[in-house]
Amino acid sequence: MNRGKVGQRQRVKKKRGRKASSTEWLQRQLNDPYVRKAKADGYRSRAAYKLIELDERFKLVRKARHVVDLGIAPGGWTQLVHRLSPQAKVVGIDLLPVDPLPDVTIFEMDFLDDKAPDMLLEALGDKPDLVLSDMAANTVGHQQTDHLRTMALVEAGAWFAIENLKPGGAFVAKVLAGGTDKDLLTMLKKHFTSIKHAKPPASRKGSSEWYVVAQGFKGDNPPA
Repeated sequence: MNRGKVGQRQRVKKKRGRKASSTEWLQRQLNDPYVRKAKADGYRSRAAYKLIELDERFKLVRKARHVVDLGIAPGGWTQLVHRLSPQAKVVGIDLLPVDPLPDVTIFEMDFLDDKAPDMLLEALGDKPDLVLSDMAANTVGHQQTDHLRTMALVEAGAWFAIENLKPGGAFVAKVLAGGTDKDLLTMLKKHFTSIKHAKPPASRKGSSEWYVVAQGFKGDNPPA
């Protein structure tokens, strides 16, 4: 890699056997200010700043005491939760391996496994007041298929939140361009007092990701 001068865009040297897409990814990482800031601040990923920016707008984290992190890898969101709310208990789940985090229970398994919800709740020891989901399906390159697969994960996370949140709790999930599907949005409006969509500045400009923020969970018996 060429270091270049301060302020100059740095370039990654081409390497035999490396795909062009990999070179582009490396160059984007090298020149991403959020990547550099994450390293300086001790976060495992730049995604921490997405949650920081969402929290600044929606006040999600500081009052949280029991948090479930769906799609926890590599752990940046949970790190942020513990910095803003050190007393919060956090459990997380991901298909990918995640290096241990202090005072956090992490399950390496599929959230869609029938056993996953009970395992998360048992480890948490109480109903969550915040459910975070940064889950996204592995892409196959077909836009409609990728969208449907990711939205299926969002819906599964939403149902977990609706079935388990404490009254007044919140659910935050990554969605794709266009926001939440109509049926899911209708469901969220039935169970939460506030539904907003947001694209935090830390999301890359070319990214199709948005976040849905559902706050004020109405409890087990919402109005019909």
